[in-house]
Amino acid sequence: MKLYDADPAPSPRRVRIYLAEKAISVERVLVDLKSGEHLQPGYLAINPRGTVPALQLDDGEVIGDSTAICRFFEALHPDPPLFGARPVEIARITAWTRRVEAEGYAACVYALRNVAGRFADRAEPGHWPELPQIPALAARGKRMWEAFSIMLDARLASSEWVAGDRYSYADITALVTVDFAKAVKLKLPEGVSHLRRWHDAVVARPSASA
Repeated sequence: MKLYDADPAPSPRRVRIYLAEKAISVERVLVDLKSGEHLQPGYLAINPRGTVPALQLDDGEVIGDSTAICRFFEALHPDPPLFGARPVEIARITAWTRRVEAEGYAACVYALRNVAGRFADRAEPGHWPELPQIPALAARGKRMWEAFSIMLDARLASSEWVAGDRYSYADITALVTVDFAKAVKLKLPEGVSHLRRWHDAVVARPSASA
């Protein structure tokens, strides 16, 4: 298998953290996003969507989504369970992962891709025809980020980890999202002490540097 990866990007980092937690080793192939390699014919022949990460299996099939890649490895290596063991855990981790993606990660994408010059006509990730930026969505992203941070802080006031009493894939997703927000200059609101406590805990894990 080969994992097509890119160091600066948040989605591939999610897979790397997951693999580090599982102590799984996979051959990595770096894709140069700055030069636009992910939008060139060579990479598009592997992943027509033009996004990273992408996992190419031994039979040639390609999985082009970070969560799907991690679920694939979870099926192969269920211990330790990062997507939950009991049905209620599985449901809770799935729900919180989706919420982080829809409210937090989406806010970062809106705030970045609708104003940054390098994403002109590429306002959404992937290999699209011209897709113009909408600056109002960047403003919406900033408001979404503030509301999401306050919500997640309230959640962490009563829960050690995002989806319960054990570190899970939801924490990986939230860590990548919080760090992505910092990279695109979205600040945490004042007073989110529980979120900051949680962030200190997750970045202290060796996998966070993957």
